[in-house]
Amino acid sequence: HCNKTDQQKIAAVLSALDAKIDCNNRINAELEAMAKTLYDYWFVQFDFPFDFAAGKPAANGKPYKSSGGKMVYNPTLKREIPLGWEDKILSQIANITMGQSPPGKSLNETGDGIEFFQGSTDFGWQFPTVRQYTTKPARMAKQGDILLSVRAPVGDMNVANIDCCIGRGLAALNSKGGFDGFLFYVMQYFKKIFERRNSEGTTFGSITKNDLHSLPLAYPSNELLEEYDKIVSRYNKMVFVRSMENQQLAQLRDWLLPMLMNGQVTVV
Repeated sequence: HCNKTDQQKIAAVLSALDAKIDCNNRINAELEAMAKTLYDYWFVQFDFPFDFAAGKPAANGKPYKSSGGKMVYNPTLKREIPLGWEDKILSQIANITMGQSPPGKSLNETGDGIEFFQGSTDFGWQFPTVRQYTTKPARMAKQGDILLSVRAPVGDMNVANIDCCIGRGLAALNSKGGFDGFLFYVMQYFKKIFERRNSEGTTFGSITKNDLHSLPLAYPSNELLEEYDKIVSRYNKMVFVRSMENQQLAQLRDWLLPMLMNGQVTVV
């Protein structure tokens, strides 16, 4: 049984852990917002930095479209895109694995087999929460893959922080060209489109393999993708490290709490 001083000390330890988790979340939200804004400027508004004299993207260049960069009408996308860009569909730039549920009998909560995520109900802030395992995995996602919810709410995303098995509610994506940072924000952009369709009343409970494979996008030059990924992969690494740290801090807090309460561990 704790006296009042002990209780205050315990509260201080727990609130210090919570404050650190909260601080990490705020930094992550800022980093994500910056990467998203950059994607919007470069790939939606087409104001990526461009060296007009050299005729190529450059970190210290002028914003392409606002500085009079040449735009060309693309009949497939039904809009103007920068000269030299092309239209592609998602399956040309990403490896896509549609989830498939393993046999019900193989599922367990005792850690037998491999981690299994059924759908977006398993999603956390950035990584999914492990609730179930399967001894007969059907479809796998690799560590670092984007996990996309293909059932309502369509478009929600997490990142696989481990190799795992994915169920029918998810698809796993990774970039064919190694531009995972770009792909992540392409999918954020598509999420906005799904949300818009939903708000216009065309609610769709799921997205099919064909729909997903054929999502159209304007695809830039490799030079520009390399510039973007240089910046964003640095952001993503920082977000990843902080998210992993938060998982460990939350585990530590949940492990400490009962021991502090029943006096097994004391705070000096």
